[in-house]
Amino acid sequence: MAEAHQFQAEVAELLNLMVHSVYSETEVFLRELISNASDACDKIRYEALSRPELLAGDDKLAIRITPDKEKKTLTVADSGIGMSRQEMIDNLGTVARSGTKAFLKGLSEAKEGIGLIGQFGVGFYAAFMVADRIEVTSRRAGSDESWVWKSSGGAGFEVEPASGEVARGTEIVLHLKEDAAKYLEPYEIERVVRTYSDHILFPIELVDDKGEARQINAASAPWQKPKSEMKPEDYTQAYRSIAMAFDEPAITLHYRAEGRQSYAVLLFVPSTPPFDLSDPGRKGRVKLYVRRVHVTDDADLLPAYLRFVRGVVDSEDLPLNLSREMLQNNPQVAQIRSALAGRVLGELESLAEKDGDSFTKVWTAFGPVIKEGLYEDHERRAQLLALARFTTTVEGSSRSLKQYVADLKPNQTEIYYLVGESIERLKANPKLEAARARGLEVLLLTDPVDAFWTTLQLDFEGKPLKSLSQGDVDFSLVPPIDKGEDAKTEDKADADREAEVLKSVKETLKDQVSDVRASRRLIDSAACLVASAQGRDRELERLLARHSKEAGPKPILELNMRHDLVKALSRAIEGKRGEEATDVATLLLDQARILDGEIPVDPAAFARRLNALVVRGLGS
Repeated sequence: MAEAHQFQAEVAELLNLMVHSVYSETEVFLRELISNASDACDKIRYEALSRPELLAGDDKLAIRITPDKEKKTLTVADSGIGMSRQEMIDNLGTVARSGTKAFLKGLSEAKEGIGLIGQFGVGFYAAFMVADRIEVTSRRAGSDESWVWKSSGGAGFEVEPASGEVARGTEIVLHLKEDAAKYLEPYEIERVVRTYSDHILFPIELVDDKGEARQINAASAPWQKPKSEMKPEDYTQAYRSIAMAFDEPAITLHYRAEGRQSYAVLLFVPSTPPFDLSDPGRKGRVKLYVRRVHVTDDADLLPAYLRFVRGVVDSEDLPLNLSREMLQNNPQVAQIRSALAGRVLGELESLAEKDGDSFTKVWTAFGPVIKEGLYEDHERRAQLLALARFTTTVEGSSRSLKQYVADLKPNQTEIYYLVGESIERLKANPKLEAARARGLEVLLLTDPVDAFWTTLQLDFEGKPLKSLSQGDVDFSLVPPIDKGEDAKTEDKADADREAEVLKSVKETLKDQVSDVRASRRLIDSAACLVASAQGRDRELERLLARHSKEAGPKPILELNMRHDLVKALSRAIEGKRGEEATDVATLLLDQARILDGEIPVDPAAFARRLNALVVRGLGS
């Protein structure tokens, strides 16, 4: 008797999207079913290494496609590992992946949502785009029981024992919709297989109306072929099949390592960011094979900051029965990891030297991820720093530190940078004023990771990186471009009066700032907030504050002693107008907070003080 089951909620929602949305590439369903069948063949071949009896005298592993125009069915069968009753329920009734919600959101919002299928383990459900009813019959290797799974989409499915003798593996019968009849045509099936699945290592056979089967895929691994036999279109096809992507590869890396270890490598850098690039797990997507046997997709063969790279590594030396623990601690795997990272970075360096425009596109897509290595990878930090490209106060394309250092001003000994949320806000930041007046170039860093790697006090070619929002700055050795500006900025205010103003403001704001001092950063603005040289940069403090309820260290308030508002403050202090002096001092602090992208602690009090100051000025 058939048992009725409900779909997991996310699956029901997914099926609804599949059935009622319009996609231009419905053919992807066949790629997904073939990929699943290939995985099933991989699994039994892998398990048969330790349990040869699973093959039970039938060691032919193949995928067979049978169209039936009379019944309007398309059958995809494999002789792989098969599924038990519970595995059917688990694999075909739920989506046990943490990214399901994100996938559904992306699928419903994307203009070409089909490009997202295959990245969250939901490929099987793509079949409902072309079929209104699906039957899955399966017998797990080593078991005498066989089961049938049936569903017409909707809310649920049924599972019941299969009748008659069932061969090992899985058979999926799709009852095609009227508008999917083209997938019963042999030429259409062959076209889809060649486009997406030609590299599958197992024979894909097409059964004609006479019951005769012929192989329609190459069944060879492109990474095992010599480079001389591969054409650009072959690499594109291999990339799309391996990565389940639809764009063009920006970089292709194909070679064979010989020597102490032997392994074939076929890696791709995508031209557009993969959908899962920002996944919190930061998992790599390079597949590990051993002598063409798939071992795992989770070998972490590249550091996390290169997780956008897709491809295959096929080793001739590693043992086939690698456990997950052995894989993590295997010295041979560690050597492969190190070599792969070096080759990928070397390829990026080569692209940067030979084709700056193409590298800029790659950096724009993956730079924020690559910069994670500046924080994490001490061994390659100098290499990554040289590879990095930055938006700066110099207008135009992104700049390297090599270009920055080549354009240093006479007597400039540091590389200046400023970290913030956006380029527009950074360009308007008052902390740039003194540097801009001297023509000093400043790196404008807006990626969240920038707030972390800049804490490492790095240098490039002996020039340390210096934050304009942390510690003190000294531009005195670099003269301003405008000599009139030089006179304006270099005139000395009365030292005693200046000290009195700073002391008074510090006493007024003692609960909100750690210090008050005269600024050498400001020219046109009245005040700014900076962090101490021993503390953390202001932007990093803001990022950390979002995840913690604890207040960070108090900032330092810097005042432009030549600004009219600060001079007005000085007069109020000299005239012993205490309330007015307090209002102006607090306004200066709130103004500095606003310029840093924050809001005043007490917006109502800020508005009151501002109104009072304006009225006082109008009445004078």
